[in-house]
Amino acid sequence: MTTITITGKQPGKTDVTISSTVNPAVKTVVPVTVLSRNLLSYGPASGNGLTATVNSDGSLHVTGTATGQWRGLSWTFPCPVHGTVKLSGTSIAGLSFNIKCLDAKGKQLGDQMNLGNSVMAIPAGTVSLFLNVISTEATPTAKDGDLRIQLESGTTAHDWMRPDNTSLRGGAMN
Repeated sequence: MTTITITGKQPGKTDVTISSTVNPAVKTVVPVTVLSRNLLSYGPASGNGLTATVNSDGSLHVTGTATGQWRGLSWTFPCPVHGTVKLSGTSIAGLSFNIKCLDAKGKQLGDQMNLGNSVMAIPAGTVSLFLNVISTEATPTAKDGDLRIQLESGTTAHDWMRPDNTSLRGGAMN
């Protein structure tokens, strides 16, 4: 018996064909989906003076002036993993991003993840994640830039990769 290991090089769908030439000949086609290591989900959003659109590479383009400090945009999506995760990314001066773990009732579990505490264990009971992009300025100024935010399993940050879901509608974070 032979073992074959297949490693996905980029996200997407493909088929793997397995065949045998011994008698009787066997041929099986197995669909394979390679997922992004970036576990986030986000998409277009508008609120609190800011607008986010998705660039062709999957990064977020944020424009506008937040209506106040700690105001911004948010997205909530099902938690795709449990265990230790690493948050990394590039930001825009005056804007910050963080992730909160939520239980089934929407209550925050544990501390929020941000670049200052970017390696954390997802708390037990987490069913969804809450990503928000907020103004850190006491008097917000106009923004026009790109964010490349990544959440991945483990403790090591890798090169940024487009998330699988960049069509999740977001909204105002209050």
